[in-house]
Amino acid sequence: IPRTAVRQESGFYQKLKTLIQKNKPKWIITRLETWALPGVPDLLICDGAGKLHLVELKFTTSKVVALSPHQVSFLVKHKKASVWIMVYKSQVRKSNEQEVFLYHGKDAVDVRMEGLEIEPVYYADATKDWSDILNLISKK
Repeated sequence: IPRTAVRQESGFYQKLKTLIQKNKPKWIITRLETWALPGVPDLLICDGAGKLHLVELKFTTSKVVALSPHQVSFLVKHKKASVWIMVYKSQVRKSNEQEVFLYHGKDAVDVRMEGLEIEPVYYADATKDWSDILNLISKK
């Protein structure tokens, strides 16, 4: 994974963490660094009701979503659970063009193959408040 993508994904995580702390203060967010278990999503979220949700974070500057085969396998295998792919898209030269897409894990194969062409569960201009995404995650 290119270093730039890792830094951008880390920035995306920080934005999401801040959003959760502001809008859902009872939620607990844990960043998973699972080098020993490839494919496990980046975040484990425990919502206010005690339900667990897994979220794979991705950053892109194009329509391509770089899910690894291990990530796709994990997401599809756990498709009945609350597993999500959250993609942050930013234009390299236009900082005002930022978008966030939310996909359910069951769509991982399609997202890997067709990227952002797949209809998301949720879409928003990332420069606006997109806290509705948290409500969608916790409904599953």
